Amino acid sequence: MNAMPPVQLRDTFIAGARVIDPASGFDQTADVLLRDGLIAEIATGLVQPEGADIIAAEGAVLCPGLVDMRAELGEPGHEYRETIASVARAAAAGGITTLVALPDSRPAIDDPALVRLLLARGVETGSLSILPYGAVTRGCAGVELAELGLLREAGAVAFTDGGRAIGPARFMRAVLSYTRGFDGIVVQHPEDPSLAEGGCATEGELATRLGLPAIPAAAEAIQVAQDIALVRLTGGRVHFAHISTAAALDLIRAAKTEGLRITCDTAPPYFDLNEIAIGDFRTYAKLSPPLRADSDRLAVVAALADGTIDAVASDHQPRDADDKRQPFAQASAGGAGLATLLAVTLAQVHGGAIPLIRALALLTSGPATVLRLPQGRLTKGVAADLCLFHPDRAWKVEAGKLPGKARNTPFDGRALEGRVLGTWKAGRRVFG
Repeated sequence: MNAMPPVQLRDTFIAGARVIDPASGFDQTADVLLRDGLIAEIATGLVQPEGADIIAAEGAVLCPGLVDMRAELGEPGHEYRETIASVARAAAAGGITTLVALPDSRPAIDDPALVRLLLARGVETGSLSILPYGAVTRGCAGVELAELGLLREAGAVAFTDGGRAIGPARFMRAVLSYTRGFDGIVVQHPEDPSLAEGGCATEGELATRLGLPAIPAAAEAIQVAQDIALVRLTGGRVHFAHISTAAALDLIRAAKTEGLRITCDTAPPYFDLNEIAIGDFRTYAKLSPPLRADSDRLAVVAALADGTIDAVASDHQPRDADDKRQPFAQASAGGAGLATLLAVTLAQVHGGAIPLIRALALLTSGPATVLRLPQGRLTKGVAADLCLFHPDRAWKVEAGKLPGKARNTPFDGRALEGRVLGTWKAGRRVFG
């Protein structure tokens, strides 16, 4: 369903990399041989095969290709923002080899034929596995339940309405009860709609000073608390996307301790930026959920370290310049995140908050485990989906120079360390 078929390729020999496989805990300097699209050998002192492409790692890290579990494609319906081809280019430049696509496109991914189409379009790129989420409701409109069983059979990895919270509680209970029958995963945008409607910044002194309609940070925790109670009631499974507040993380931490089927992810803006980034109405930093107070940012960092957060996703939301060149309250929310996913996460390593193997787990085996995917591993015999990067190589984010079509990065001007040197998909080099 989600792997490129093996093809006849020249052998590739990656010499002397720091090889890290977070799934197994493997972390040592080694040589890696790629043959026929697979990882053929991992060992120290391997003999270089004649005729192979030789890559001298020279201090670089080799890890599984990144698994991005939350991204908008733009296509279908918003090709002026992003296309599958431009997503594939940006993903390869960011070391991403597997991407899970949100369903709130036009049309929404609420039909099995569209699931199959996106799977096929990913194969066509030659560089990126695209795994679709299925819409929970038809058109992601929150009214009529989609054919979840048929979407699952077609290849949908989980179910969500994207940037819209699934509710009210009675409806969410029905969704969880239904998906429990085939062990499905429901991915929730955790934001109480009645509290968030019309808001564009986190409620507090900054929003008041700027005169912006605000969303209380409690809107996230209220939705999380309700859905945890529904998981307890139904035995279903919920994954909370882009968690951004301390209060919600406390609830999730307690639910995990209780043994409930709860997981969560966050996105780089929520551990690297705070609400000050919106400055004087800087629309590139208008996100959904909105950026939070620094106390919440620090809570997210702590949750990356203690295991409460299972994965880091790009939360890539491409927007056209015209979507952003509007008054802050009217501008579209969202930020481009594919090319910066790895480096912004590595900032937490450089700052001492988490070790490198933990950061890479959040980007590879973590999301793969949440969604029960075979990707995100670097062991002998598996498909050679790989990312080679230098953790200390510096660069600066410039919105107009990012790969792909989308330019709306909240990290514009940010100095980062960690540059992708090469990306391989099923043994074929697709970047670098």
